[in-house]
Amino acid sequence: MVRPVQAPSQILLDWFDHHQRQFPWRAIPGEIMDPYRVWLSEIMLQQTTTRTVRGYFEDFVSRWPSIEDLAAAELDAVLHAWQGLGYYARARNLHKCAKLITKEFGGKFPETEEALVKLPGIGPYTAAAVSAIAFGHIATPVDGNVERVTSRLYRVSKPLPGVKGYLKEKAAEFTPSERSGDYAQAVMDLGATICTPRKPNCPLCPWSYICKAYLAGDAEKFPKRVPKKNPPTRYASVYWLLDGRGNILLRRREEKGLLGGMMEFPSTDWLEEKIPTKETFRLAPAAADWKVLSGEVRHTFTHFHLELKVLKGIAEEEMVTDGVWCEIDKLDKYALPTLMKKVCAHAAAQSPGILKPGY
Repeated sequence: MVRPVQAPSQILLDWFDHHQRQFPWRAIPGEIMDPYRVWLSEIMLQQTTTRTVRGYFEDFVSRWPSIEDLAAAELDAVLHAWQGLGYYARARNLHKCAKLITKEFGGKFPETEEALVKLPGIGPYTAAAVSAIAFGHIATPVDGNVERVTSRLYRVSKPLPGVKGYLKEKAAEFTPSERSGDYAQAVMDLGATICTPRKPNCPLCPWSYICKAYLAGDAEKFPKRVPKKNPPTRYASVYWLLDGRGNILLRRREEKGLLGGMMEFPSTDWLEEKIPTKETFRLAPAAADWKVLSGEVRHTFTHFHLELKVLKGIAEEEMVTDGVWCEIDKLDKYALPTLMKKVCAHAAAQSPGILKPGY
């Protein structure tokens, strides 16, 4: 195989110029990158596919075209628009970061990795991505696509996640001094379209001539990974509490932790063991004639499964001091996470007609 004279980074950039993916957060040729759109898209793309993010991104920029607009928005509005994207800490930090940049930096993003990583919700990857893509600084953002490409290029035998630091070092060796933002996106596109997790299309890869795994004929075996452990299951009880007029009780979760700041139906802590029924009644948000609904609500987070027992009861409004009463056909006005929508569906299935269709 004849090796091209050009540097690998230039070869990849030439490929990118002809094959780059089109997204609403990317600038068209000749257009200047908008740091706000780059940052917003990178936060949304954490743990989420481009297919899912596209619609949410377009909705966000139509509601809040600038970072100042986002900073001025109510957190509940941001959380509501975020519904379905999951990992709600991202939305809370997105809003917090927008307010901080607007107040402390006059709406202008810091440009360096060192400054960006100090902002709420911005880790090393996002800081590198924004610095490179939005401002053209030499930086090497390493996501799952970049890790996969790099591990195959060097046929790295040690498994992830322990080898992340080494892969970042090797990826940085290829980063050019010019067009670093385009280069960062080029590696991501290469991993997403050609150097895919399964059945990589190596004959079409512009880097096949230097890829050790391809030359060895075993690209699909990389990257190596430590086998995942089976996630544990946690247990809780959730209370579907109505008043005499059929309004439902909601409360806001604490800002920290999973689903922080989101609205929920009152629930117990999420524990490693099932809660005895008597204890479930004692922990209820109000005295009521509680009935345990049949079945459970199950939901899976990144590191554990959650199993919820749903209890239904009726109480007088004055008996409840924590939370808000919501008309049951206006639940869609609140930013309820997917988990709580599952609770809605479970309760509605055993109380036909209480929710409007489609919720």
